[in-house]
Amino acid sequence: MVRKDGSRPQQHPGYATEDHDIQPQSGQNTPMPAEILFYHLTRQPLDAVLPSLVEKSLGRGWRVVIQSGNPERIGALDTLLWAYDDASFLPHAVAAEAAPDEPIVIASDHANPNGAAIRFLVERAPLPDDLATYERVVIMFDGNDDEAVAEARDHWKLVKGQGLAGTYWQQDEDGRWNKKA
Repeated sequence: MVRKDGSRPQQHPGYATEDHDIQPQSGQNTPMPAEILFYHLTRQPLDAVLPSLVEKSLGRGWRVVIQSGNPERIGALDTLLWAYDDASFLPHAVAAEAAPDEPIVIASDHANPNGAAIRFLVERAPLPDDLATYERVVIMFDGNDDEAVAEARDHWKLVKGQGLAGTYWQQDEDGRWNKKA
């Protein structure tokens, strides 16, 4: 992502530096099933983590869909992506207004109006029926919400039961992401 002044943002402190975050599986002759990443938010809220991961997705040439499990939060996510950094923004639209070539779409349902390769499920959004059609699905859940943790466990079992590659990431005390499973 390029800032309004033409510079590139620096690595946000506390985030993982490995390319596990958003690395496409390119160069494959046959489609690979989706890789599912579970991000257990324990040290930072969604609003602090999501923009950085979406920015990395765009940097790799991927279109993004962010699906919220709470339709009332679509406006807040819209504002977050416009204003998360004083010097830059993430170009996006809400699903009802999205063009087919929109880099980022915010939705409250399973629609994929921009043909996104990566889908972020936030605020307890349900797993899409077409889970395996994405290159990557990122499930972000609040570790302070017992119901969200229970749902994430159910999602983990479903993902593993479908034979999809699932990885579990948790923040350490310094806010860095560590692969736990």
